[in-house]
This record gives sequence, C-alpha cells and structure tokens, in this order.
Amino acid sequence: MTGTYGINYGKISDNIPAPEDVLRLLRMNKIKNIRIYDADSRVLRAFSGSGIEISVCLPNELLKDVSLNGSIALEWIQVNLQPYLPGTSIRGIAVGNEILGGDTSISEALVPAVRSVYRALRRLGLTNTIEVSTPHSEAIFSSTYPPSNGTFKESMMPYLGPLLRFFNRVGSPLYINAYPFLAYKFDPSHIDINYALFQPNKGIVDPKTKLHYDNMFDAMVDATYVALEKLGYTKMQVIVSETGWASKGDDNEAGADPKNARTYNFNLHKRLMKKKGTPYRPKMMAKGYVFALFNENLKPGPTSERNFGLFKADGSIAYDIGFKGLVSSASSKCKIRKLQIIALFLTNLEQGWIQD
Repeated sequence: MTGTYGINYGKISDNIPAPEDVLRLLRMNKIKNIRIYDADSRVLRAFSGSGIEISVCLPNELLKDVSLNGSIALEWIQVNLQPYLPGTSIRGIAVGNEILGGDTSISEALVPAVRSVYRALRRLGLTNTIEVSTPHSEAIFSSTYPPSNGTFKESMMPYLGPLLRFFNRVGSPLYINAYPFLAYKFDPSHIDINYALFQPNKGIVDPKTKLHYDNMFDAMVDATYVALEKLGYTKMQVIVSETGWASKGDDNEAGADPKNARTYNFNLHKRLMKKKGTPYRPKMMAKGYVFALFNENLKPGPTSERNFGLFKADGSIAYDIGFKGLVSSASSKCKIRKLQIIALFLTNLEQGWIQD
C-alpha cells in the first residue's frame, strides 16, 4: 500500500454500478488504493491501465486445498491474476479474511496456505510486486486497553506465532480490522462517542507509556504495535484493512446513524491524509482502508452490515465527506420519488382504484 487511505470495494449486492463506473467514481475522488474480496475478472480487466493499486483475496473456502497442494495456489494465480499483469496494478493477495478466531480447521490451514501462495509468487517472479497478507479481526487479542496492555490471545499463538515469523521474514505487514463503531455499539455506556468519532474529547492517558490518545482508532493500532513488540517484532508495520461506521442499524445498534457515519469517515479521511504516525509509533505512517465503498443490500446479519457504504447503490453519496458521486443526491432522491409514484400508481391500478 503506497498511499495511506484506501477503500474496500465489496460486491455482495445486486444493484451497485458496473466496474467501469466504479473506476470512474474512484478516479473522481482520487482514490488510489482498493481491496476486493475475490479476484473478479471484470474488476481486474476494467482497472487495467488505471494505476489504482488493488489487493485481491483468496477466498476462505480455498484455504484448505491451497494449504495441502502448492500447485493449486500456483494455478489460482496463473488463472486469476497473471492474465491482467502488468496492466492492472495488483499489489497484494489477502489469504482469506478474518480466519483466526473462527473454524479451527481453517485456522490450521492458514499458515501453510500463506506459504503456498508466497512460493507460487516466488516461482512466477512476482514477490517484489505482490505482497502476501491476511487480515485479522479483534478476536486475536486478549487485551487492547489501554494500548500498553495490547496482547494477543494465547489460544491464537499456535497459528499466529508461525504466521508472524513468516511475515517478518518476507517483510509483510500485519493487517487488522479495527472498528471503533463495534466497540461503541457493544458498550455505549462506557465509551465516549466523541473519542470513537475523532471529535474533541479529553481522551485517555495510558498509565504505562504516559501517551495521550484522543481517538480510539490510534489506540487500537498502537495496541497492535505493543502486542507485536511483546513478541519481538519491533519493526513490523500495522495496516488497518477495514474500518468504518454504519449509517443505519437495528434498534440495539447504538450509534448507527448518518450523522455519526459522516463524522467518523470525514475525520478518518482527514486523519489518514495527514500521513502521520500514532503516539506509540510516530514515525510509522498510519494507513487504512475504509469499509466500504457501497451499501451492499445482500449482506446477511444486522441492518448495519448493509449500511457501511460511503456511496449508495446508484453511485450517489450516502452523506457528504467531500467526495463526489456518480449522480447528485438531488437526482437520486428525485429518481426514488418517481419510482415510488409509479409503484403507487400500479398498486392503485391493480386494486381498481384507477379507471381506464
């Protein structure tokens, strides 16, 4: 990741713009780094020559096979990635997504799968341009508060230990999915929402390091650096692979509304574009990918899962953080109103309330 700010381009939806239009949207807003959750040929083809750096994902369901047979990793890269190189700037392969903390059998396959993918890239002469990584959820931590208490779960170490040793050897960063939104959602009575949203607040002072934190994002990143340091990895970079705030949620999802989503994402963009480090690692630029580009209407789970997008499905902005949409918000509202009127007309016609 050569920039400091990127976006996750998820596609669990049946109504978002085509990849060619997505490329236009990203260019309009000068976004140069994206992550996708597959290796969609339509996206890789459309982004050829764009210069936008893409991290693709080897799906979770392939991990076991790839871990047992290196030729599968080689074939996957040759079929899914090589045809688009070097025109499309594929810069990373995420081997699975949030593997640790879930199915133990897949956890056991993670390190062998990562090694298989790396060996395949090395055989193809691509290790200098394509990075191997895997993003983790907060499930890998036993403690993150205060940041100086950052510690990985002991139960994760049989998998995380060899993974970190391998990443340290090949120079890969550690990717984490860090969501102040989720922390606030589960404990709104004890977390200052302004601290979660990068808004003015008294913050916290870490009793051990004496460092002051005025936002939870930096604290989460520094807790990861501390956890790495406790294992002897003082130079490994931490990159946030996902972070964001839902603009809508269920009744029990505290803080999920457009105002908070706008505030978090506006301030996150401003913070990352400063290209500064964190209190604990001031010389290591903070980098992150916001989740997500679009609201995805087919995502399962609570309402918030379908409302993390910076943009609505039609390409208009979900709220204003300074980005431009493919269509204006006014045009989007007008179109919705027209569809509502048409639907009402058809309903009345079916019920016989409108005569021929």
